[in-house]
Amino acid sequence: MAALLRSCGAGSAKAFAIPRISSRALASVKFVPPLRFQSRPRSFCVKATSSEEEAAKAAAAVADTGAPTIFDKIIAKEIPSTIVYEDEKVLAFRDISPQAPVHVLVIPKLRDGLTHLGKAEEKHSEILGWLLYAAKVVAEKEGILDGFRVVINSGPTACQSVYHLHLHVLGGRQMKWPPG
Repeated sequence: MAALLRSCGAGSAKAFAIPRISSRALASVKFVPPLRFQSRPRSFCVKATSSEEEAAKAAAAVADTGAPTIFDKIIAKEIPSTIVYEDEKVLAFRDISPQAPVHVLVIPKLRDGLTHLGKAEEKHSEILGWLLYAAKVVAEKEGILDGFRVVINSGPTACQSVYHLHLHVLGGRQMKWPPG
């Protein structure tokens, strides 16, 4: 967590509102170092570790507390980011741990209970469509319109680590199938 906070420009954990949870739940929370790349020619490859899976489960445990996420801090310009695209509904910025030569996150500016795709309701249909359109705009701006991937991790078994719906726009290299 400290490394994440340092990399995001926050001086300490006090920069974030951390919800109250029981000491038993807190004892089970384990923070992990940033993802490490495996060396492979001309591609990025990352495998999820059990620590990442545990961190995703810990993040899920406090997902619906309403506490501000790191993305809320980025939207408020309290944490610096490299913004690629912004309009009245969404913000797109470079991922601090890129998994491809182009790795941009696209987030809604208003969370509206949409912590992950599994929470989507009919009322979210407009913003969900706008997020996909913004992903296309980002791909165009980044020069990868001829081939890119959009990924949404939803929930702890998908290793979602920030509970503010976000799309990963990945490109700039040959993608493989199947992913993950």
